Amino acid sequence: MRGGEKALEVLCELYPDADLFTLICHRGSVSPTIERMRPRTSWLQHLPRIDRYYRSCLPLFPFIIEQFNLDGYDLVISTSHCVAKSVIRPGHARHLCYCLTPMRYAWDQFEAYFGTERLGRIRSGLMRSVMASLARWDARTAGRVDHYVAVSQHVARRISRYYNREAVVVYPPVDTTFYHPDHTTREPWVLMVTALVPYKRVDLAIDACRRAVVPLRIVGDGPERSKLERFAHGQVEFLGARSDEELRTLYRRAGAVLLPGEEDFGIVPVEAQACGRPVVALAAGGALETVVDGLTGVLVSEPTADAFADGLTRALSLDFDAAAIRANALRFDRARFAREIQACVTDLLQHAETI
Repeated sequence: MRGGEKALEVLCELYPDADLFTLICHRGSVSPTIERMRPRTSWLQHLPRIDRYYRSCLPLFPFIIEQFNLDGYDLVISTSHCVAKSVIRPGHARHLCYCLTPMRYAWDQFEAYFGTERLGRIRSGLMRSVMASLARWDARTAGRVDHYVAVSQHVARRISRYYNREAVVVYPPVDTTFYHPDHTTREPWVLMVTALVPYKRVDLAIDACRRAVVPLRIVGDGPERSKLERFAHGQVEFLGARSDEELRTLYRRAGAVLLPGEEDFGIVPVEAQACGRPVVALAAGGALETVVDGLTGVLVSEPTADAFADGLTRALSLDFDAAAIRANALRFDRARFAREIQACVTDLLQHAETI
């Protein structure tokens, strides 16, 4: 599971009697804790093989999310990176949004997803109109949330910029009990764990490792895989999806874990650090809040292949203290997340009683 689902998992543990709503649910892609909630899905779920093309239904998401009937509920907690924050709740209910990010493709990353280099001039022009409309709807419905909680200071600033709303920060949960070091020795190769989508900059990782002459292993899947496999050659392995146990083993063996894109928070770097392994990350976004340059990894100032090649060379040559790296990761454990998110809910409900 990715960071959003891992936050949802803890919420399901905190509120096991709640009702869970989602646009679609791909069985087997989330933990038993989430599936036990028997998620209530939209009509999209009934379309054949929807898990393969749900991204194409993005323009329909605003209409669909507003169809959920939440009458009878006093508290709504949404985890949102797209449209969940705009669900319509009854007037007496309170709504807390755990905001993973305002939708990046509608606001400031249009070119990475729908630019002319990817779609061509005509299709990109059409998508620009669609995304502009989606951004207007996103801003217009921001007031449906009573209390925003952001996954990072970086996202809190985006919420302020696009929604004109303040947000407190509660960092996502990382299972630092499961992800922990063993006696495995660092090996001279680099690991990347990611969805294969444009803004993750897997192409940059491949190019940087080629220039540094460092083997790269990539865990994850996504719509960009075939394109990236054509671009890659030599010392690049695409490992696809892996179990949590397999991923933990890869973290422990890797010489460094690579994060070339700008992340809203970035749970992978913290999991890697929990296993005592350094991270090479772009000095932007969430990485500035999770990676300590020279102590738990290397921050790279520019998103270029040469800069990342230099960063990789530096990281693989340094003798990092695994215990110090793990100590940094412990700031983000699951128990801390549970306490802080419950405090936000309590504050929201107490504030409602005084109105």
